[in-house]
Amino acid sequence: MSRRVLYLSMQAGINALAIGFVAKGLVMLISLITNLSFYGRFSFEEAGPAGNHLGWIVIFIPIIGSLIVGVMARFGSKAIRGHGIPEAMENIILNDSKIPPVITLLKPLSAAISIGTGGPFGAEGPIIATGGAIGSFTGQVIHISAAERKVLLAAGACAGMAAIFGSPLAAILLAIELLLFEFSPRAVIPVAIGCIVGAGMHIGLFDSHPVFAMPDIPAVSDIALLTYVLMGALVGVIAAYVSKSVYFVEDMFEKLPIHWMWWPALGAVVVGVVGYFAPHTMGVGYDNIKTLLTGNVPLALVISLCVLKYISWVISLGSGTSGGTLAPLFTIGGALGALLGIVVLKLFPGSDINIATAALIGMAAMFAGASRALLTAIVFSLETTGQPHGLLPLIGACTAAYFVSFFLMKGSIMTEKIRRRGVTAPDEYTPDILQLINVAAVVSTSPVNLRSNMTVAQAYSLLQEHSSPYYYQYLPVTDEEGHFKGYLNRTCLSASNTSPINENLAAAAPYVYGSDDINLVTELFDSYPPDILAVLDANKKVTGMVTADAVLRAYGERRKADGRYHSAFYGNTRLLRLMARGKRLLARS
Repeated sequence: MSRRVLYLSMQAGINALAIGFVAKGLVMLISLITNLSFYGRFSFEEAGPAGNHLGWIVIFIPIIGSLIVGVMARFGSKAIRGHGIPEAMENIILNDSKIPPVITLLKPLSAAISIGTGGPFGAEGPIIATGGAIGSFTGQVIHISAAERKVLLAAGACAGMAAIFGSPLAAILLAIELLLFEFSPRAVIPVAIGCIVGAGMHIGLFDSHPVFAMPDIPAVSDIALLTYVLMGALVGVIAAYVSKSVYFVEDMFEKLPIHWMWWPALGAVVVGVVGYFAPHTMGVGYDNIKTLLTGNVPLALVISLCVLKYISWVISLGSGTSGGTLAPLFTIGGALGALLGIVVLKLFPGSDINIATAALIGMAAMFAGASRALLTAIVFSLETTGQPHGLLPLIGACTAAYFVSFFLMKGSIMTEKIRRRGVTAPDEYTPDILQLINVAAVVSTSPVNLRSNMTVAQAYSLLQEHSSPYYYQYLPVTDEEGHFKGYLNRTCLSASNTSPINENLAAAAPYVYGSDDINLVTELFDSYPPDILAVLDANKKVTGMVTADAVLRAYGERRKADGRYHSAFYGNTRLLRLMARGKRLLARS
């Protein structure tokens, strides 16, 4: 196990180096397309659409970009549609963490075109998807298990987030809360190394200062803390309906009698019209977040970013274009928090409320409520602003938002897509029950003991005597001293076959020890034909056998003892196949 962790960690670090350059390239490409589209100049200098002087022509810029994205999705890969994290979750749960390599190129390119032509998205979603694709691709090339490939996918995705924002701890927590669904050395160490390298690339390629640097905020009083918590609860209510509205808009587009390739262009009409009246709603909008966090923002701009940004973003995202959710949610939530702070100060002029703090807790609470990534939202806000006095109000507001949204929606903005397909993403991180039970607890003795010096005809006769209790396809074979020799497939049995059993043994001969956990048993059952596994002692002598139905019984008993399901079975096709095999055997018994 330690060697595998070292191997995965080295690969995650190497991937993160490449992902850091991809993140820099994506940001530069967005700037280039923005300059070309809105200012007619070839430049990689950072620029936003808000300063353009195109007048009503600006309406057509997002439409042109979305037409290109639609064509890329239609003739390149449909997988480039969406906002990154849900797609990564879907591949982890449903596709053994396998992402088509073409996504590595098409996702950042399509996102750069979408955002650079005014799409109201952030760069983090596409780079998370791209980083995940790189991790998945390397995991497919080096031929590792699906569980290990999941780790590399998550490490790549979160290294991309760390490279964009310089927030390694938040990226690690994002992996745990939204991608890995586990907390173990095998998973966390490679992800942590990938995020550290990604954050180091951010320092080298971008800047060492907090991405959303803001003026120092004061320590909170008891009354102010209570107010922020109530604000967080209100933001949580709105976050739940923001999440639902994304999929409501998706459903509306699904009903259109035209090919989905054209949907992004229709959504871009709204982006262009809203952008004509409110230019700040277009593009990445990181500058909008910085402005909101100053606490000194005109009311008109706050309302514009709260309402018009939401309209532009939800319709564009619902149309199936390529873009991210984190920056828009932070912008909308920050504007909502600032607006609530302004309202509180109007109603209670002497209250100890800080507008910058209200904006900070608003943006974090919106993300926590919409994504259910509580710890990620809190730590991300701290890392990207560098405000230690924000910790207490962030914990209070984000917890309140999480609490409220938990009761208002079944899934989250990240999980609703796969939930609609009948797949439930884990929402708790209990230990893998199969790693808590040793083989010794489920071992049984075989009623049929075959020796390698017997003939097949003798084995046939012996099995006829025990046909009722023994219903498995394979039988364990030992020598005279009890040492394991292999398995005999009962299809070879015949009363007329007088050849030695040794000449008829199956090619595959996996086995386990009593000290192994039954998680290893499920892996061997999935990889090899035998439907039983011989259990050996330290001298390689057979002490019994373990079967799929025994594993299933052990799982059921432990589940009943705990009174809940375990995350080990979520989306794990290997275990689902084992359950199906075990149930068939139980029915036969």
